[in-house]
Amino acid sequence: MKPHSGRLWVNYLALGLATACALFGLGLLFLILYDIVSHGLTSLSISLLTQDPAGPLGRGGLKGAFLGQGLLTLMAALVGVPLGVLGGTYLAEYGRDKKFSKVIISLCDLAMSLPSIVIGIFVYSILVKPLGGFNGWAGSAALAVIMVPLVMRTTESMLSMVPWTLREAALALGSPYYQVIIKIVYRQAASGILTGILLAIARVAGETAPLMFTSFNNNYFELNLNRPMPSVTVSIYQYAGSPFDAWIGQAWAAALMVTVVVLFLNILGRLLVKVKKA
Repeated sequence: MKPHSGRLWVNYLALGLATACALFGLGLLFLILYDIVSHGLTSLSISLLTQDPAGPLGRGGLKGAFLGQGLLTLMAALVGVPLGVLGGTYLAEYGRDKKFSKVIISLCDLAMSLPSIVIGIFVYSILVKPLGGFNGWAGSAALAVIMVPLVMRTTESMLSMVPWTLREAALALGSPYYQVIIKIVYRQAASGILTGILLAIARVAGETAPLMFTSFNNNYFELNLNRPMPSVTVSIYQYAGSPFDAWIGQAWAAALMVTVVVLFLNILGRLLVKVKKA
């Protein structure tokens, strides 16, 4: 036996275990997707998007839930995206190598690892209980709180990858620093920042726990953010636990649509990164 043959067998064993674990994870993913697609397609119909709920024995839909989910996500993005991009810009451009920036980065990493239900309880304590009831503003705020650290860390990482020599060249020509950031640095990192925004939207689009403590739910179409807002994810949770086959079927169909949207946003983000590298 050669002296190094033992290390080769250890390497083969480690490679085999790693491959087996990867295949096991992919297998579970495909099983989940197959289960969602097989159950969701049987109940998928145009009425799911165009009609309001019609009771457990009717053929209603979840029009209000889809519109409410879109409105909550839009309001969260209007707050979370600018805060995240500006915060990431400070970390990468003005707070570079400062201890305070490192503390903020650590807090962002901590916030991204927090369970979303914790954020929902926090927003409940500051926007639901003091206002005397569930409301759409609280739901949007909870989603925005989840979105901000994701966008901030992505923006900081993408801006830090832009060569510092580009900034020095622009500054040497007499350009103010804010114009250097807007016209040069942002353009170089645009695809990466957009990818982070899309991934953050995909993350909050599938959240259920924070909405249960903030916007709660509403079975009908509602645009008044001062009232409880309907959402697809909470409706899926409620319908899936009901004893009625019609509601369970609609829950599967809604879950399929949410899965397709999230997968589309994730794939679009990955494609943007590949286009930038090319």
